[in-house]
Parts: sequence; C-alpha cells; structure tokens
Amino acid sequence: MTTVAGTIRTNKFTVAVTHKASWCVARCLDVDVLGQGETVDDAVANLEEGLGLYFEGEDLPDSLEPPIITTVLIPA
Repeated sequence: MTTVAGTIRTNKFTVAVTHKASWCVARCLDVDVLGQGETVDDAVANLEEGLGLYFEGEDLPDSLEPPIITTVLIPA
C-alpha cells in the first residue's frame, strides 16, 4: 500500500490457489510470486507478505494488465 495525499492507494492482484499434498499454494498471476500454507487463508497471507517483499523499495505499478486466463486440453 502506498499513500497519496493522505489517502491509501491499493493494488489489486489476481491470485489462484491450488492444493499440493497437504499444502495450499497461492500463486499471483500478475507477477511471479508464490505463497503457501496449511490453509487457503495462510497461503494467501503468505503471498501478500511475499508481494510486499517483492515490491519493497519500489513504487507499485500504477496498473497491471490483467492476465489472460484460459484452459487447454491434453490427451489422457
């Protein structure tokens, strides 16, 4: 979060959460940052912390182009 003239500015990121064994993995689809935890909430909280570290000391982008999300089919 950054402050602009006394207001708090936030950035919105797209997140996908998957399960790997007994862990939840939260992946930011806008930048290459991951977080994991035993619950979805833990994984997302760890991702938020990771995003904070990723952008530490840098200005957050004014806007991000939303990712294109699609599916593919592969033979079984």
